[in-house]
Amino acid sequence: MFAAASVAAALLSARPLESLVSARTVVLLASVWVVRDAVRDAAEARRAMLALLGVLAVASVAGIAQVLGCAAWPGTVARLADAAPWLPLTPWLAKLGTKCHRARGFFSIYMTLAGVLNIALLAALPLVVAGRGRPRWAPVVWLVDLAGFALTYVRGAWLGFVAGVAVLGGSLRHGQRLLFGGLVALTVVLLLLPGVRTRVRSIADPRDPTSSERVLMWRSGVAMARDHLVTGVGPGQVKRVYPSYAAPEVFNKYRGHVHNTPLQILVERGIIGFVAWLSIFAAFFLHAARAARRLPEDAGGHALVTGGIAAIAGFLVAGLFEHNFGDTEVLLAATFVMGVALSSMLDA
Repeated sequence: MFAAASVAAALLSARPLESLVSARTVVLLASVWVVRDAVRDAAEARRAMLALLGVLAVASVAGIAQVLGCAAWPGTVARLADAAPWLPLTPWLAKLGTKCHRARGFFSIYMTLAGVLNIALLAALPLVVAGRGRPRWAPVVWLVDLAGFALTYVRGAWLGFVAGVAVLGGSLRHGQRLLFGGLVALTVVLLLLPGVRTRVRSIADPRDPTSSERVLMWRSGVAMARDHLVTGVGPGQVKRVYPSYAAPEVFNKYRGHVHNTPLQILVERGIIGFVAWLSIFAAFFLHAARAARRLPEDAGGHALVTGGIAAIAGFLVAGLFEHNFGDTEVLLAATFVMGVALSSMLDA
């Protein structure tokens, strides 16, 4: 339904060919079934999830180094280039050190790293907390990822993480202890890292310029959706329409999205596409909740299913502040977690 609504919206848009090219990302949703079929059982699913956590730790370490060594990075790379001009890594290291005021790891922007880490941290948290069958390195790696996540300074992803931890707290027998431990760990890391406290305080500050501009973008998005309610403006066409709807006080009148995933889907694909999009996640939560009730809490699949529920909840909450559904890496992390959770439901 969602793919059909996307194609229909593209064909009925002002630029059908351009919109069809933008709509090709619906193919990525098939990765849910690719992962579901590739991961054979709960044991393999657990290894896959922990592997993702470990790989992202490398990106987190790079992000931490970017932020903590941002001021010294150009000079260090220059000295390295002088000392070893034959070293092929020097240009790569110089590029890695650009835009280093916020952790981005090997991604092009910090919001992508934050979005991927938000999903992975929540999905792996039940595995990390559970003592049985967990490798000893898992909690350490999880905390490294958490530190990198904090240094992205992406407030929407932080709120998504808190929402995901709250979901876990309500789904597990020992949920209160898990909820308390996860939130305390996040709070300690956030308050100890430089510059984070200011970002945390700005979440509730209506005078914050980025927050106030988001509100104006949302109002413009609502106006676009109202004028194109049935089929939307077409995938990828917000950038063409937004200038006509942008508020006079908005600093940037050329936007490709409105910093809100549900609103973006409604604007691009209309009410039919929006309902179809919601049904994807409604179906996942329904099946996952049933499986979580049937699986014993000490079963390996239970942690993966509850972690998947929390991760997708965190992904959706973070999407209220960013168009994370349109970020390929973040979307693939979400579909990976959904596929792993679905493969773990086989024993339910």
